[in-house]
Amino acid sequence: MTAVDTYTADEMMAVEAARRLEDGSVCFVGIGLPSLACNLARATHAPGCVLVYESGTIGAKPTELPLSIGDGELAETADAVVSVPELFAYWLQGGRIDVGFLGAAQIDRHGNLNSTVIGSYSEPKVRLPGAGGAPEIAAHTRRVITIIRQSPRSFVAELDFKTSLGAEDQVVITDLGVMRRRDELVLEALHPGVSLEQAREATGWDLKIAGDLETTEPPTREELDLLRELNA
Repeated sequence: MTAVDTYTADEMMAVEAARRLEDGSVCFVGIGLPSLACNLARATHAPGCVLVYESGTIGAKPTELPLSIGDGELAETADAVVSVPELFAYWLQGGRIDVGFLGAAQIDRHGNLNSTVIGSYSEPKVRLPGAGGAPEIAAHTRRVITIIRQSPRSFVAELDFKTSLGAEDQVVITDLGVMRRRDELVLEALHPGVSLEQAREATGWDLKIAGDLETTEPPTREELDLLRELNA
């Protein structure tokens, strides 16, 4: 399969996340890029991925990207629908989820995330959506994939609020490259056309670089066609 030259940063992030999902993985999925990545994986190399959405749908098989976790197609195509307390207590906290996806407004060098406020908690400049299930996902899934755009505003030396702790097995996929948490985040790969200087300038701390820094493979024509069909 041949790579193509024209794709967006979001498409690169979704493709890279999809490639990291193994067939049969049980994935706790969020709306947006995580949902796009998981459904792309199902359509390509991992048809046996089990998609779990926070609304309580287990084994959902949407044919189009859901608009929210309450999208009716998720329940219609799911293997089972359970209550939210059961989902968190039995499935998530019970250690039955392999991969959890998280996003955030801020991330620090240890992979800790902020999705609560920008500024002080008592007098915030911006009030964000909040924790939701993020702290439990970070603590109880076997592996966490964080998808976040990389800039000095999002990759900060100190979080304004610590919503979720960095996971022991955590991969961070950005519009510039891929990092893995090893006590602190280490840049392991850059996306095609991205320089190391760009990654450093977009990070609010002295970013650690892997000795064998790689370049990710660009999306193939098949991956992009399927991705755009899902996102149409």
